[in-house]
Amino acid sequence: MSDRIICRCEEVTEEEIRMAIRDGATTLTEVKRRTRAGMGLCQGRTCRKLVAQIIAQETGVDPAIIPPPTTRPPVRAIKLGIIEGEK
Repeated sequence: MSDRIICRCEEVTEEEIRMAIRDGATTLTEVKRRTRAGMGLCQGRTCRKLVAQIIAQETGVDPAIIPPPTTRPPVRAIKLGIIEGEK
């Protein structure tokens, strides 16, 4: 077992990622949903390549063909007046 931290933001270990892959996750998005790796402040900028490498090791797939994870823009609360165009 490896307790090496892969996603520092969410403190997800290599072993947790490998367990998610062995449980059926084969893409970055699926690993993200099962472990929260890549859901922290950096949104996967620091751990995405490491997670892709682990997926490649576990599945034998070329890391270059692993699709990128789904992303969402940051959300901020805004006043409805701004949407309506009021000043």
